[in-house]
Amino acid sequence: MIQAFPRPLRVLVSGGAGFIGSHLCARLLDKGHTVLCLDNFYTGQVQHVEPLKNNPRFTLITHDVVEPFDAEVDRIYNLACPASPIHYQTQPVHTLRTCFMGAMNMLELARKTGARILQASTSEVYGDPQVHPQRESYWGHVNPIGVRSCYDEGKRCAETLFHDYARVYGVKIKIARIFNTYGPSMAPNDGRIVSNFILQALQGQAITIYGDGSQTRAFCYVDDMVDALERLMESPEDVTGPINLGNPEELTVLDIAKRIQRLAGTDVPLVFHPLPPDDPTQRCPDIGLAARELGWAPRVPVDEGLRHTIRYFSQFVNADIVRSPARADASL
Repeated sequence: MIQAFPRPLRVLVSGGAGFIGSHLCARLLDKGHTVLCLDNFYTGQVQHVEPLKNNPRFTLITHDVVEPFDAEVDRIYNLACPASPIHYQTQPVHTLRTCFMGAMNMLELARKTGARILQASTSEVYGDPQVHPQRESYWGHVNPIGVRSCYDEGKRCAETLFHDYARVYGVKIKIARIFNTYGPSMAPNDGRIVSNFILQALQGQAITIYGDGSQTRAFCYVDDMVDALERLMESPEDVTGPINLGNPEELTVLDIAKRIQRLAGTDVPLVFHPLPPDDPTQRCPDIGLAARELGWAPRVPVDEGLRHTIRYFSQFVNADIVRSPARADASL
């Protein structure tokens, strides 16, 4: 279970201007902590943290985690890495460097300061799973040389590195395997299912589905995910993970598209295209471990979260400042 903070903490969030990172920074500030937000702005956006910049306990630092960083901190959340295929496949070598060198640099900082450190891993470590739903004990079914491998294998390697630092140096680690997450502040053009479908619906465009739509995903609202990350970070030291964090309600891609049609109040058509390479056919977490160790389960129903997300994107569509959605990758 989550433990009470002994005092206000000094927290570093790498990738803090990203989608989940910016929500996490806001939550930590609300709790009274001091936050150092690191981002190289490859996918992070200044506007995500703009409302936080007037808080004297918030510091925004432009920095790439592939380079060492030094600061006195109590907690480190390592969220730095592009999470959308459209971004990590554009820079696959840098993605691998971010996964490995970024993790090592953050671990070295944790080793030096004695800080507790959390690695944002991913459901992608399971690849195209042959076990369903996915439990933490499953080793995965991953293509090591495919177009997605820079991210999938990079995150797997980072998990190895975290556990080796714990075994060899006694670093206090936490590993979260994050499943599909959605909500306000998602980037509009990064090719994720929810943002693509919403933008297409709001702009009166056909909703593009890759495959026949029968592949499944499980979508967790960002507020629930941030709660889970905080609970994991503040759990007892022997709770290291990896721990699955996500919504165990499994939905087909076609169902998500139809829900967004209904909630957005639009009747745009659905069009179908071939699946991208190595796209998993099933993705759903077993969160029994998170329930037992963290006392956590998602609380926001999918339709409620989608309403909040549609409202967020509506303001940009109405202001005519959003470009057409990118090609969607059905895994996200």
